Amino acid sequence: MVAVAGVMGVAGCATGSGGSVEPVSGDDFAATATSDAPLTIMGFGLDDEVAQVRYDRAVEAVSGTDVKLSEGGLDMQQFLSAVAAGDVPALIRADRNQIGTLASRGAIRPVGDCLGQAGIDPSQFVGSAVGQVTFDDQIFGIPEFNTVQLTMANSDLLEKAGLTIEDVNGSDWDAVSQATEALHEESGGKLTVIGYDSKLPEFLPLWVHAIGGRMISEDGRTASLDSPEVEKALEWAVSIYDAQGGFGTVKAFRDSADFFGAGNQFASDSLGAMPMEQWYVNVLNEVSPDAPVVFDAVRGQDGEPVAYANGSAWAIPTASQNPAAACTFATEMVSLDSWMAAAKERATQREKDGLQFTGLLTGSTEADAQIREQLVKPSGEENWDGAVEAMYDANDHTFAFPANPADAEFRTAWQDAVNRVLNGQQEPAEALGDAQQKAQAALDSAWKKWDEQGR
Repeated sequence: MVAVAGVMGVAGCATGSGGSVEPVSGDDFAATATSDAPLTIMGFGLDDEVAQVRYDRAVEAVSGTDVKLSEGGLDMQQFLSAVAAGDVPALIRADRNQIGTLASRGAIRPVGDCLGQAGIDPSQFVGSAVGQVTFDDQIFGIPEFNTVQLTMANSDLLEKAGLTIEDVNGSDWDAVSQATEALHEESGGKLTVIGYDSKLPEFLPLWVHAIGGRMISEDGRTASLDSPEVEKALEWAVSIYDAQGGFGTVKAFRDSADFFGAGNQFASDSLGAMPMEQWYVNVLNEVSPDAPVVFDAVRGQDGEPVAYANGSAWAIPTASQNPAAACTFATEMVSLDSWMAAAKERATQREKDGLQFTGLLTGSTEADAQIREQLVKPSGEENWDGAVEAMYDANDHTFAFPANPADAEFRTAWQDAVNRVLNGQQEPAEALGDAQQKAQAALDSAWKKWDEQGR
């Protein structure tokens, strides 16, 4: 790999929730830097073999350092309280959409020098993932994993209605609306089959991007929640629920499903189609391998795949007591060798269980390519092999919101607006207008604080 020579210098003096801290230096990440402090890690757990294999390698890489895990997802308030109290973990694993806020508060430090020490070129990561962890032209997080959406549909229900996966993959919204009408069923005034689920509020960005719109500017400073594209996307996605008795009706029926079990919506023929994250492919393959399910990427109106990406990232707190070990551990967790070792173990376990290995989306384009080439083997079953193809197609066409200092407030503004529309409290234009004002005010305030610090 090509080393990052001088990529992303570190900030001079960071100010976190706990006040000022000493300037940080790239030398803190050097392999020669030593510390007797333990490597305390917040936000990471040993959930499966992919985590365990990489963790074991990372622990070996920091041999002699006492590694302590605080398992479970990162609680933002808990972490910021720890920063304020001076009881800071050495390393954290956060959602990438949290990185902008953490960086703007001085709670985490830039990791460009860390990547350089490890010989990692940021260009090896998925572009949208790097964008999510790049704040004010500096990289503050090391991407890990990638989550994308696929179109998942019941092939039996499609065939019965004279439809195909192309009618519900999103490339033609009129076709999806017509398919919704054809696929949904009622009995005794009650919904018995959901024709299509547009997955609001969480997937609104997917639909906006599918028609060429944006919800926030590339620099993360300007909201555009009241744009024609956002309004059009929201109106259409809500209309999908209105055609089936309203969001409340669909949600109640959806929530009653055995989502993770053998009686899931596809196996029970109670859902026509929906966009869903790629990890659900493995769930379906495990619990209902014979279910009549078929897959495609979600497609924009230009026919090309589109996916609203998210995932995790490793970040090093500004006041970390052992930044060298934190850097070594984090970069080993995302190294090519670690990903390959973990993928081989996953593939072996899947084979032992009589299941197909459908690949991993690591956040690293190089690791993704090698895992697919060396370990992902066709099963001979058209639908499951199609799922793998769709997953990798989606992963090649991702977008994400840029890091910004008000990412939580921005997300809350648009999701609350969608919920008000779904609950019948406001029309789309009014809800989005209110959301635009709240989001822009939050962005203006947060960026002003950052800019005033003279960064």
